[in-house]
Amino acid sequence: MAARDYYSRGQNIVYNRPELVLFAVIGVFLVFDIFRQLGTGAIAATDLMSYLWNGLVLGMSLGLAGVGLSMTYSILNFANFAHGDLITSGAFAGWAAAFLIAGLGEFSVEALVLIGGPIAVGSNELGINVVNTPLALLAGLLVAAVLTAALSLLLDRIVFKPMRSADGVTLMIASVGVALFLRNFITYSFLTDSRGLTGGNVPQFTLAGVTFGGHQITLVVVAALLMLATHVLLQYTKIGTAMRAMAANKDLAKVTGIPTERVVKLTWSIGGGLTGCAGFLIALQQGTLTVTMGWDLLLLVFAAVILGGVGSIYGAMVGGVILGIVSRLALVWIPASFLLVAAFVMMIVMLLVRPSGLFSGRTTA
Repeated sequence: MAARDYYSRGQNIVYNRPELVLFAVIGVFLVFDIFRQLGTGAIAATDLMSYLWNGLVLGMSLGLAGVGLSMTYSILNFANFAHGDLITSGAFAGWAAAFLIAGLGEFSVEALVLIGGPIAVGSNELGINVVNTPLALLAGLLVAAVLTAALSLLLDRIVFKPMRSADGVTLMIASVGVALFLRNFITYSFLTDSRGLTGGNVPQFTLAGVTFGGHQITLVVVAALLMLATHVLLQYTKIGTAMRAMAANKDLAKVTGIPTERVVKLTWSIGGGLTGCAGFLIALQQGTLTVTMGWDLLLLVFAAVILGGVGSIYGAMVGGVILGIVSRLALVWIPASFLLVAAFVMMIVMLLVRPSGLFSGRTTA
């Protein structure tokens, strides 16, 4: 009877969802092709491991950056297009603090806080990296979190709170205006030049022929710890319970005595803090910083959130990791210039197979 049920279910899938069968066949073919190329020597095992490692680094970046975006959507129900520029704001704030602490007493404050711009102290002069200046980097990470959280609260108070009753489209358009303001403010303050951040001998480790950069390891470890802390907050604290209740049903949460406005402020604070940390860590791993860094990442962050399930924080984490690994594994078949295409093809396939995302659009958790 069980075998007959499985057969009937499989038959229904073939007739009603033929795209599932097609994608499954393509997936199996690609997996076998990887093993074939490994067997024939067309691709080295070390290259494949490097793709997986670099994909994990990118995925953790996208996952951490997507947590704040998912929080905003699950509680306030709008797509925040200013999120990318909040990532950039956190990066600039954190690195200004890191440069200031690393060079205080040797260079002028003005030259340090401009973060290696054309009229400022360069990163090579400071030798900033995780070995030479760990305290400066830790302070920069904390400053990035605190100032981005404060900026998120300020923007909510000035822009989004007066529009709280508006629909999602109106709030989304307002967020585009906020994004343009933040980007131009940063441009005016720091100039638009791309700047190097790290200097000295950046530590690297080689294992089984795969190189692991010290800053890559730092990003993965810190991002994992922050994600774990977010899980603990959501599942084991009163704040997390209130956030999950409000995400599930705002009106019911208000009736049961949950201070919804306070939850909104906490959402902006926590989401903004994680976003600032993401910006600082991404800049650390890349070793460079530009005014458009967050904006350039925004579509990938949205893709990760959609892949995991819009409004699901765990979905953002998992979706980011999957997207990062898939986009880097695609190097087995396509040139590096087409990596974005691979990422968005993965997102489109997920929308076709499971429109609500991996976590079925569960809000907040």
